Amino acid sequence: MPSALWRLGVVLGVPLGLAESEYDAMLIPGWRYLVLPLLSAVQEALAFLTLGLVRPWGEVWPRWIPRLRGHRIPVHAAVVPAALGAVACTVYGALFVRTTLHADMEVTQWGEWLMNACYVPMVAWGPLPAVVTVHYYRRRTRGRTHADGDRR
Repeated sequence: MPSALWRLGVVLGVPLGLAESEYDAMLIPGWRYLVLPLLSAVQEALAFLTLGLVRPWGEVWPRWIPRLRGHRIPVHAAVVPAALGAVACTVYGALFVRTTLHADMEVTQWGEWLMNACYVPMVAWGPLPAVVTVHYYRRRTRGRTHADGDRR
């Protein structure tokens, strides 16, 4: 959430301690008011889906989905996208750290502190869903054989 709020601040022109050239570099011409809010919305939607790995609604299709409602969600239908997302978030976090350490940005000291405070939680976000994904897999496959899915 903090990084999404920071990006929305960039779009709205909130003074975040950045030089005008930095705002121009972050906002893609022609897409100025669309890309960063969409990125933030997608990020938050995917983060919300992570809750399905720890809540009952992540094991059964919701009532509003025709033909699937009430059926159990196949384990791999949740585990594979969650694992790929965890890997992607981990890579993103590592790239963020590398980029931040090697960046030559025109930013005030408090602006750099604010940006890092908003983005540091994303560094932990990759490993955390990985742990939750493993737990989801173990919980859903406990007591099943791999051949036919029957209980032992």
